[in-house]
Amino acid sequence: MVRRVTEWGHGVTDVRPWLSVWAKTSRDLDSQAVTAWLPLHEHLADTAAVAGLLVDHWVSPQVLSCIVRGIGGVGDVRRLVTWLAAVHDVGKASPAFAVQVPALADVMRGHGLDAAPGFAMDPDRPRVRHEFVGQLAVRSWLVTELGFARGGVAAQLAAVVGGHHGVPPDFGTLAVVQGRKDLAGKGDWEVARASILGWATDLVGGPDVLRSFDGGRLDRPAQALLTAVVIMADWIASNSEYFPLEPLHTSQEPPRNPDPRRTAARAEAAWAELGLPARWSPRRIGDVQAAFAARFDRTPGSARPVQVAAVEAAQQQDCPGMVIVEAPMGEGKTEAALLAVEALAARSGADGCFVALPTRATTDAMFSRVLAWMEALPGLPGGASVTLAHGTASLNDDYRGLLSRGRLCGIGEHDDEGVAAHLWLRGRKKGALAQFVIGTVDQVLFAGLKSRHLMLRHLALAGKVVVIDEVHAYDVYMSRYLDRVLHWLGAYGTPVVLLSATLPAGRRAELLAAYESGRGAPTPSVVGDPGYPVVTASGSEPRVVLASRPPLPVTIDRATDDLDSLVAVLRDALAGGGCAVVVRNTVARVQETADLLVAEFGDAHVTVNHSRYLACDRARTDTELLRRFGPPGPDTDRPEMHIVVASQVVEQSLDVDFDLMITDLAPIDLVLQRIGRLHRHVRHRPPTLARPRCVLVGVEDWAAVPVRAVPGSRRVYGEHTLLRSAALLTDRDVVTLPDDIAPLVQAGYGEPTPGPESWSAAMKAAESAHGLSTVKRRARAEDFLLGEIGSPTATLNGWVRAGVGDADKDPRGLAQVRDGAETIEVLVVQRDRDGGLLTPDWIHTGGGQQIPLDAQVPAGLARTIASCALRLPLAMSHEGVASDVITALERNHYVSFDQAPLLKDQLVLVLDTDRSADVCHGAAAFRLTYDPRRGLLHESF
Repeated sequence: MVRRVTEWGHGVTDVRPWLSVWAKTSRDLDSQAVTAWLPLHEHLADTAAVAGLLVDHWVSPQVLSCIVRGIGGVGDVRRLVTWLAAVHDVGKASPAFAVQVPALADVMRGHGLDAAPGFAMDPDRPRVRHEFVGQLAVRSWLVTELGFARGGVAAQLAAVVGGHHGVPPDFGTLAVVQGRKDLAGKGDWEVARASILGWATDLVGGPDVLRSFDGGRLDRPAQALLTAVVIMADWIASNSEYFPLEPLHTSQEPPRNPDPRRTAARAEAAWAELGLPARWSPRRIGDVQAAFAARFDRTPGSARPVQVAAVEAAQQQDCPGMVIVEAPMGEGKTEAALLAVEALAARSGADGCFVALPTRATTDAMFSRVLAWMEALPGLPGGASVTLAHGTASLNDDYRGLLSRGRLCGIGEHDDEGVAAHLWLRGRKKGALAQFVIGTVDQVLFAGLKSRHLMLRHLALAGKVVVIDEVHAYDVYMSRYLDRVLHWLGAYGTPVVLLSATLPAGRRAELLAAYESGRGAPTPSVVGDPGYPVVTASGSEPRVVLASRPPLPVTIDRATDDLDSLVAVLRDALAGGGCAVVVRNTVARVQETADLLVAEFGDAHVTVNHSRYLACDRARTDTELLRRFGPPGPDTDRPEMHIVVASQVVEQSLDVDFDLMITDLAPIDLVLQRIGRLHRHVRHRPPTLARPRCVLVGVEDWAAVPVRAVPGSRRVYGEHTLLRSAALLTDRDVVTLPDDIAPLVQAGYGEPTPGPESWSAAMKAAESAHGLSTVKRRARAEDFLLGEIGSPTATLNGWVRAGVGDADKDPRGLAQVRDGAETIEVLVVQRDRDGGLLTPDWIHTGGGQQIPLDAQVPAGLARTIASCALRLPLAMSHEGVASDVITALERNHYVSFDQAPLLKDQLVLVLDTDRSADVCHGAAAFRLTYDPRRGLLHESF
């Protein structure tokens, strides 16, 4: 029997048994025999050293301040993180873990730690995981040996150990571990774990240092951040490139004792090799006009009022919090947000920002703008890390250019300047930990989704300023997740900037209330219509500013919803030339309209854009739209006459400008967003189109009581918001931008209900149905919605219970935060005549290339295949058939795809030489055809 350890220090008697515990192994690929290992004490020492370096050099002051508020100072945080890292794998000193490698279990047995070989087949062994054994050991030891209170900080620190593999246990799981003491390890095993805990305590200064934390406060936000830092330290210390394993020996001689000098040397060498970027040191903005000119290469004094107001609001808050910028399209909200990021970060200690947008296309368009701003930032360290966070990021030319130049190579004028896509910070789980992230809003919403390694997502956001664009575009379901994320960001003290053309007063108040609830602040009152444009900051009065451009009256006309009338309107309006956009609410209407307009006006005069194209085809179209209809400049080649037929993709973030718009009726805020694409820039226009004009279509009958949108639009938006929009626009001849934006939006979503008395019955029925739908959708969101921060004594136990697994790997993750509105995504390839696979023959770059079925796919070819991503129609993605569609597509499985990170785990759609395919299984029976001009077509059979 090994003597119980009750004293700490270098004079500890008999610690040899725990030195024999293994932590990591490597195996021969052919024989699977263990060839190298790392003793547990070596790995714990390495992890503790890395954790200290992370606190010293990488974790942002903003994150540290969140942890500090419950326990003391930054030095205390460092000691606590070091100790947690040094004990995180203490549960590996258990029979359940040891028996996984019989040869090493024999070594441990020779040093007094016996693990019955039969445990390897025990059905409970997988449930008695080492992190859960460690959690119970840490809590018990802190209480019994150091005298911690049983339910306070001891339980919270133990929960960090229990959660370091990404899923903290629930109480039922801990009960199983407690009940299987034979698997967890009794007697000598308990003494070995106590020895580890005592050794770790010596690392940070002894028992009295650790006792000083008893009585402190580590609420759930602090626990989540501590766990995330420990996970990062563990991952770095587990990388054999930085911390090599040792040749396996099976001698009964005791392994060497821990060597602090050796550990320090290993850690310092690994840290230098890792090369994580230094922290950003943001500087306070003194002169907003000068800063604007310097960051965005503009004329001094050209910053617009809303941009100045955003910075002033950020600088004058009592403490950095939430800033909401509402301004018309084209007012420079993006620049306002980036300047506000600087102002907020200078005060909060944030180490970067996360800019979130609605779609991949808008994210790609934003990436180059943020890069240009970063290059002009003062105080930015050389090699600052940046990530484009969405599924096809590696297809973005700017981002791929950063990767190809290596992790420390910049994009500035000198090699030691600029930003880099740091190699270690790439990947699904780690990418958002880069200092500057531009990604889809899903990556932010995932922070409200119970999922594996959620604490890493929280760390990724907690240390930044979070910017969310187009915040008006998120429906009631997505907003439920957004509100919960804002609640947690408020708890972390993370500054947030929200951008919108305009928000209903009630929604603005909800966003502020969600954030303030996390900070424990009173719920702000609803301000009906403060004015417009407006900047609202938490804790202060709204700032109403002047628009930078004079009012723009837009003529509003109405037309019947038939294609002949549409052609007549376009022929008359474009007789003298001009550029028009036709916006439809469904892809089917886009395709039907485009077919007729191509027949009437010719293929050269019509461009089609919607969400059902290959990613590479869509990107090429977006580029063409910007080249033809973007801001005036040397790179713009505006045609004399052209028609764009598009879905809602043109209303979000693309800076395009048309002379005439014809649009389906939509909710009032989206109609206004679309109208913002009219006469957006100063340029020469045909005399007949010198005044902006919007023609409303997409209703069954403009003379009906009430006016109803066509069925397809009602399926997309619901009856309620469309009826209110129709009531506001049926008799209106002019909308003046920006003057009418805020009043119309408030009328469209607030009280009283608009419209004549004759509409009231239909309006009440629609409102009632909308209310029921809202209740149901909010209830569905609760299934995987993360809870609130809870009481200061709460632990992470059960934090992500009943979650979705890996949020961005499991399709349920994306479907959950978008209520299934985001449809199934596939990679499209073609079958050749010999049964092999080719890249699609119509794509402009890399089409018709042979794809290996078993051999490794070259990196360039993998990028080409990944660029052929396509979203299937909603008809194939709803709850009734989605699982059958996925089953049918999973038959297209290729070994070569599994070997390529870009292609692994992706569904594959194989088209015949005629570009068609049948997808059949169970309830799913669909014929798909891809037309390069029209996009994907589908029919049921």
